[in-house]
Amino acid sequence: MLLVGCLTVGLGMPVWSRARAAARYPVSASDVAGGQAALRALSVRAPASDAGYDRSRFGTAWADIDRNGCDTRNDVLRRDLTAVVLKAGAHGCVVQSGTLADPYTGTTIRFVRGSGSAAVQIDHVVALDAAWRTGAQAWSATRREAFANDPANLLAVDGHANQDKGAADAGAWLPPDPGYRCVYAMRQVRVKAAYGLWVTRTERDALAGALDGCVVAR
Repeated sequence: MLLVGCLTVGLGMPVWSRARAAARYPVSASDVAGGQAALRALSVRAPASDAGYDRSRFGTAWADIDRNGCDTRNDVLRRDLTAVVLKAGAHGCVVQSGTLADPYTGTTIRFVRGSGSAAVQIDHVVALDAAWRTGAQAWSATRREAFANDPANLLAVDGHANQDKGAADAGAWLPPDPGYRCVYAMRQVRVKAAYGLWVTRTERDALAGALDGCVVAR
Protein backbone atom coordinates (compact mmCIF):
# COMPACT_ATOMS: atom_id res chain seq x y z
CA MET A 1 0.00 0.00 0.00
CA LEU A 2 1.40 3.35 -1.04
CA LEU A 3 0.86 6.16 1.43
CA VAL A 4 0.93 9.70 0.10
CA GLY A 5 0.91 12.41 2.77
CA CYS A 6 0.23 16.11 2.42
CA LEU A 7 2.74 17.16 5.07
CA THR A 8 3.90 20.46 6.47
CA VAL A 9 6.38 21.41 9.17
CA GLY A 10 5.91 23.29 12.40
CA LEU A 11 3.15 21.21 14.02
CA GLY A 12 5.15 20.11 17.05
CA MET A 13 6.57 16.77 15.89
CA PRO A 14 8.84 15.56 13.06
CA VAL A 15 7.15 15.39 9.69
CA TRP A 16 7.74 11.65 9.21
CA SER A 17 6.52 10.89 12.72
CA ARG A 18 3.29 12.63 11.82
CA ALA A 19 3.17 10.63 8.60
CA ARG A 20 3.53 7.35 10.46
CA ALA A 21 0.84 8.40 12.94
CA ALA A 22 -1.57 9.46 10.20
CA ALA A 23 -0.93 6.22 8.33
CA ARG A 24 -2.93 4.41 11.01
CA TYR A 25 -6.03 6.18 9.67
CA PRO A 26 -5.59 6.28 5.87
CA VAL A 27 -8.35 7.85 3.81
CA SER A 28 -9.12 7.93 0.12
CA ALA A 29 -8.30 10.82 -2.17
CA SER A 30 -12.00 11.31 -2.79
CA ASP A 31 -12.61 11.50 0.98
CA VAL A 32 -10.05 14.27 1.30
CA ALA A 33 -11.33 16.16 -1.73
CA GLY A 34 -14.89 15.83 -0.48
CA GLY A 35 -13.95 17.04 2.98
CA GLN A 36 -12.07 20.03 1.61
CA ALA A 37 -14.94 20.94 -0.73
CA ALA A 38 -17.46 20.62 2.09
CA LEU A 39 -15.31 22.83 4.31
CA ARG A 40 -15.07 25.50 1.62
CA ALA A 41 -18.86 25.45 1.30
CA LEU A 42 -19.45 26.13 5.01
CA SER A 43 -20.35 29.66 6.00
CA VAL A 44 -17.64 31.47 7.97
CA ARG A 45 -19.04 33.68 10.70
CA ALA A 46 -18.23 34.90 14.17
CA PRO A 47 -19.63 32.68 16.91
CA ALA A 48 -22.97 33.58 18.42
CA SER A 49 -23.25 34.06 22.15
CA ASP A 50 -23.67 30.92 24.18
CA ALA A 51 -26.21 32.73 26.36
CA GLY A 52 -29.13 30.44 26.99
CA TYR A 53 -27.15 27.26 26.39
CA ASP A 54 -27.92 24.33 28.63
CA ARG A 55 -27.52 20.61 28.01
CA SER A 56 -31.28 20.23 28.47
CA ARG A 57 -31.81 22.33 25.32
CA PHE A 58 -30.68 19.22 23.41
CA GLY A 59 -33.29 16.95 24.94
CA THR A 60 -33.00 13.87 27.08
CA ALA A 61 -29.42 12.67 27.35
CA TRP A 62 -28.91 9.46 25.38
CA ALA A 63 -32.51 9.19 24.26
CA ASP A 64 -33.53 6.14 22.22
CA ILE A 65 -33.96 8.17 19.03
CA ASP A 66 -33.81 5.18 16.70
CA ARG A 67 -36.35 3.28 18.85
CA ASN A 68 -34.31 0.09 18.93
CA GLY A 69 -34.99 -0.32 22.64
CA CYS A 70 -31.46 0.72 23.68
CA ASP A 71 -30.19 4.14 24.75
CA THR A 72 -27.75 5.97 22.52
CA ARG A 73 -24.78 5.64 24.88
CA ASN A 74 -24.96 1.86 24.85
CA ASP A 75 -25.53 1.86 21.09
CA VAL A 76 -22.24 3.72 20.64
CA LEU A 77 -20.37 1.52 23.12
CA ARG A 78 -21.52 -1.59 21.27
CA ARG A 79 -20.43 -0.03 17.96
CA ASP A 80 -17.01 1.28 19.03
CA LEU A 81 -15.75 -1.29 21.53
CA THR A 82 -14.42 -4.75 20.76
CA ALA A 83 -14.68 -7.94 22.84
CA VAL A 84 -18.01 -6.59 24.11
CA VAL A 85 -19.76 -8.39 26.94
CA LEU A 86 -23.43 -7.49 27.38
CA LYS A 87 -25.20 -7.41 30.71
CA ALA A 88 -27.44 -10.40 31.24
CA GLY A 89 -31.16 -9.66 31.33
CA ALA A 90 -30.77 -6.23 29.68
CA HIS A 91 -32.26 -7.21 26.31
CA GLY A 92 -28.86 -7.10 24.59
CA CYS A 93 -28.50 -3.37 25.24
CA VAL A 94 -26.22 -2.69 28.20
CA VAL A 95 -22.48 -3.05 27.67
CA GLN A 96 -20.89 -4.62 30.72
CA SER A 97 -17.31 -4.56 29.46
CA GLY A 98 -15.19 -4.21 26.35
CA THR A 99 -12.01 -2.78 24.89
CA LEU A 100 -11.61 0.60 23.21
CA ALA A 101 -8.89 1.47 20.72
CA ASP A 102 -9.14 5.16 21.52
CA PRO A 103 -8.79 7.33 18.42
CA TYR A 104 -8.05 10.53 20.34
CA THR A 105 -4.97 9.29 22.23
CA GLY A 106 -3.95 6.16 20.33
CA THR A 107 -4.16 4.12 23.53
CA THR A 108 -6.11 0.96 24.38
CA ILE A 109 -8.59 1.26 27.25
CA ARG A 110 -10.43 -1.49 29.08
CA PHE A 111 -14.03 -0.53 29.80
CA VAL A 112 -15.79 -2.14 32.77
CA ARG A 113 -19.16 -0.83 33.87
CA GLY A 114 -19.09 0.47 37.42
CA SER A 115 -16.97 2.91 39.38
CA GLY A 116 -14.35 3.12 36.63
CA SER A 117 -16.66 3.32 33.63
CA ALA A 118 -15.89 7.04 33.11
CA ALA A 119 -12.55 5.92 31.65
CA VAL A 120 -14.52 5.62 28.41
CA GLN A 121 -16.92 8.44 27.55
CA ILE A 122 -19.07 9.31 24.55
CA ASP A 123 -17.92 12.48 22.85
CA HIS A 124 -20.01 14.75 20.66
CA VAL A 125 -17.50 15.36 17.85
CA VAL A 126 -19.13 18.73 17.28
CA ALA A 127 -19.73 19.66 20.90
CA LEU A 128 -23.25 20.68 21.81
CA ASP A 129 -22.24 24.10 23.12
CA ALA A 130 -20.09 24.64 20.02
CA ALA A 131 -23.10 23.74 17.87
CA TRP A 132 -25.25 26.14 19.91
CA ARG A 133 -22.77 28.95 19.12
CA THR A 134 -22.80 28.19 15.38
CA GLY A 135 -26.46 27.83 14.55
CA ALA A 136 -28.16 25.24 16.77
CA GLN A 137 -29.85 27.77 19.01
CA ALA A 138 -32.21 28.55 16.13
CA TRP A 139 -33.27 24.91 15.77
CA SER A 140 -36.37 23.22 17.06
CA ALA A 141 -36.09 21.12 20.22
CA THR A 142 -36.68 18.00 18.13
CA ARG A 143 -33.79 18.78 15.79
CA ARG A 144 -31.45 19.50 18.68
CA GLU A 145 -32.31 16.19 20.35
CA ALA A 146 -31.72 14.35 17.07
CA PHE A 147 -28.34 16.08 16.73
CA ALA A 148 -27.31 15.16 20.27
CA ASN A 149 -28.04 11.50 19.57
CA ASP A 150 -26.83 11.23 15.97
CA PRO A 151 -24.30 8.35 15.73
CA ALA A 152 -22.41 10.27 13.04
CA ASN A 153 -21.52 12.87 15.69
CA LEU A 154 -20.69 10.43 18.49
CA LEU A 155 -17.51 8.54 19.39
CA ALA A 156 -16.47 6.42 22.36
CA VAL A 157 -13.19 7.97 23.51
CA ASP A 158 -10.75 8.31 26.39
CA GLY A 159 -12.53 10.04 29.26
CA HIS A 160 -9.65 12.38 30.10
CA ALA A 161 -9.36 13.52 26.49
CA ASN A 162 -13.10 14.13 26.36
CA GLN A 163 -12.96 16.22 29.52
CA ASP A 164 -9.99 18.15 28.18
CA LYS A 165 -11.90 18.96 24.99
CA GLY A 166 -15.03 20.12 26.81
CA ALA A 167 -17.07 22.41 24.57
CA ALA A 168 -14.11 23.44 22.40
CA ASP A 169 -14.37 23.65 18.64
CA ALA A 170 -11.58 22.58 16.30
CA GLY A 171 -9.97 26.01 16.54
CA ALA A 172 -9.25 25.38 20.23
CA TRP A 173 -8.85 21.58 20.40
CA LEU A 174 -7.77 18.72 18.17
CA PRO A 175 -7.12 15.10 19.22
CA PRO A 176 -3.77 14.63 20.99
CA ASP A 177 -2.93 11.81 18.56
CA PRO A 178 -2.01 13.68 15.36
CA GLY A 179 -2.74 10.57 13.33
CA TYR A 180 -6.47 10.94 13.92
CA ARG A 181 -6.79 14.67 13.23
CA CYS A 182 -7.58 14.18 9.54
CA VAL A 183 -10.48 11.82 10.23
CA TYR A 184 -11.66 14.01 13.12
CA ALA A 185 -11.73 17.05 10.82
CA MET A 186 -13.68 15.11 8.20
CA ARG A 187 -16.27 14.09 10.78
CA GLN A 188 -16.57 17.67 12.02
CA VAL A 189 -17.02 19.02 8.50
CA ARG A 190 -19.55 16.36 7.50
CA VAL A 191 -21.64 16.93 10.61
CA LYS A 192 -21.54 20.71 10.23
CA ALA A 193 -22.52 20.43 6.56
CA ALA A 194 -25.32 17.98 7.26
CA TYR A 195 -26.86 20.22 9.91
CA GLY A 196 -26.19 23.58 8.29
CA LEU A 197 -23.87 24.84 11.02
CA TRP A 198 -21.28 27.49 10.31
CA VAL A 199 -17.60 27.70 11.29
CA THR A 200 -15.55 30.49 12.81
CA ARG A 201 -12.46 31.67 10.98
CA THR A 202 -10.06 30.02 13.45
CA GLU A 203 -12.13 26.84 13.33
CA ARG A 204 -12.03 26.78 9.53
CA ASP A 205 -8.27 27.29 9.51
CA ALA A 206 -7.72 24.47 12.01
CA LEU A 207 -9.95 22.10 10.05
CA ALA A 208 -8.19 23.01 6.79
CA GLY A 209 -4.81 22.33 8.40
CA ALA A 210 -5.97 18.94 9.66
CA LEU A 211 -7.27 18.01 6.21
CA ASP A 212 -3.95 19.07 4.67
CA GLY A 213 -2.29 16.51 6.95
CA CYS A 214 -4.34 13.58 5.66
CA VAL A 215 -2.58 10.45 4.45
CA VAL A 216 -4.10 8.99 1.30
CA ALA A 217 -4.02 5.22 0.81
CA ARG A 218 -4.00 3.79 -2.68
